[in-house]
Amino acid sequence: MKRLQALLFALATIAALQVRAAGGPLGIDHPITYDNDGLVHRKLQLFVEDATLLALVGGALWEGGDSRLGKTYWRAIDASLLGVASSSALKYAFSRSRPAQSSNPDLWLQGKGHYSFPSGEVTFVTAAVTPFVIEYAHDHPAVWALEALPLYDAIARVKIGGHWQTDVLAGFALGTAAGYLASKPDQPYTLLAMPRGIAIGFKKQF
Repeated sequence: MKRLQALLFALATIAALQVRAAGGPLGIDHPITYDNDGLVHRKLQLFVEDATLLALVGGALWEGGDSRLGKTYWRAIDASLLGVASSSALKYAFSRSRPAQSSNPDLWLQGKGHYSFPSGEVTFVTAAVTPFVIEYAHDHPAVWALEALPLYDAIARVKIGGHWQTDVLAGFALGTAAGYLASKPDQPYTLLAMPRGIAIGFKKQF
């Protein structure tokens, strides 16, 4: 239920950016005034993405896979890999034009270079935080604050013309699905592929 509420909140927030008649599959896609300053600057978006990746890899290697937290880190890596692979495949399948390429949100199957749907970055960040929310939301409700990361990324990607509103919503949904699927197995798949020394974790080794 809370996950659905977060999705609806994201939808309402992004839809609030409307400045002209909308289109797209949900009727909410529309160009907005370009903004690449302050909190939505592209460099900050990339920093969030890079920091998320660094936190996942660093946390997984440090904790290993014998603890609850360690397994969650490895599940987040599984989810991120699944999310990125899925979003990349869908980008090629739908080949939708970005707002920076056209003001028409209904241009699909445009071929090479048109990879707007879904947002790969939003998919990645959402997939990365979802296993932590699933694992710890009951015991530590504050973990829901992690949802601010994909929400921020979704808004920022729309504001700089990188994606349409439904692109980032699809990324949020795809990342959530990847995180959910990755949280089901008892042992994360990437952890099973690692040497025993890495599976133990650097924390125990030192």
